[in-house]
Amino acid sequence: MTENHIFGPVNSRRLGRSLGIDLLPFKTCSYDCVYCECGATNSLTTKRAEFFPTEEVIAQLDKVLRKGPTLDYITFAGSGEPTLSLSIGRIIRHLKTTYSQYKVAVLTNGSLLGNKEVIADLSRADLVIPTLTSTSQETFERIHRPYPGLLTKTIINYILEFRKEFRGEMWLEIFLIPNQNTSLEELASLRDVIDKIQPARIQLNTLDRPAAEDWVTAPDEEELIKIRNYFAELNIPVDVAGVCCEQPDVCISGESTHELIKKTLHIRPCTVEDLASMTGLHHHEVAKYLSGLLEEGTIHVQRGKRGVFYSAGPQTERK
Repeated sequence: MTENHIFGPVNSRRLGRSLGIDLLPFKTCSYDCVYCECGATNSLTTKRAEFFPTEEVIAQLDKVLRKGPTLDYITFAGSGEPTLSLSIGRIIRHLKTTYSQYKVAVLTNGSLLGNKEVIADLSRADLVIPTLTSTSQETFERIHRPYPGLLTKTIINYILEFRKEFRGEMWLEIFLIPNQNTSLEELASLRDVIDKIQPARIQLNTLDRPAAEDWVTAPDEEELIKIRNYFAELNIPVDVAGVCCEQPDVCISGESTHELIKKTLHIRPCTVEDLASMTGLHHHEVAKYLSGLLEEGTIHVQRGKRGVFYSAGPQTERK
């Protein structure tokens, strides 16, 4: 069966109107982050592969982009670490050659940025956003539960060197978890490293949907403002992610509302409100679709910070 690798466009809280590309089998990553909205990683790896035929992905992209949708970015994201895919370089080249009017973004955990082939693959992207949560190996391992042997100091050096070589724009994402990487010692060490990296922007991200681990929480607003102001002293723009969801708001493939909802829930958990905003349906109509999917057994329910979330992804046991 042909996989669907394209999702959206989505109204991204980081990148505006974005068309997503997912090149990986579900939860294939070099990290098993405690905050991941997709749940636990079931294929923890640093080995690159062509997980799906590159031509299959390009054909799906062409079908969407020939219609000329209005987009701020085409974004490589989804079910794991996108740089694990050997297809990413060829697809970026296809996008920049055939659809040069669109900007290409790559969301990455940075763990493979020391790989020369990865550097070459990303060279034509317009924007790369690595994640950096801590300079402490202990904290890094507690938050990311990485593939054995990955060191935060090495990944920081990868990001520093990539920043020097990359001709596009680089932002830096920091995912904040209270009592993990929000102490003054943690933040001071991070700020020193960020001052060396000199990203074009800093993005502070926090928990919005249910995480892989129930104990993960988001900083309160007062703490978040203090952290933002602390990093802003570097004279680098600091964005704070809001509490809106990155949800497809247009059915660009002509699929039914039922299928659109199910596909969206496979990508990430959503509330009734999220789905109503996406589809334009009344909340009661969304509830009817969800009731049908629950009866089919194709989705499940979990509680998150913003209320009840529905998901069609694999239901993993949360530790």
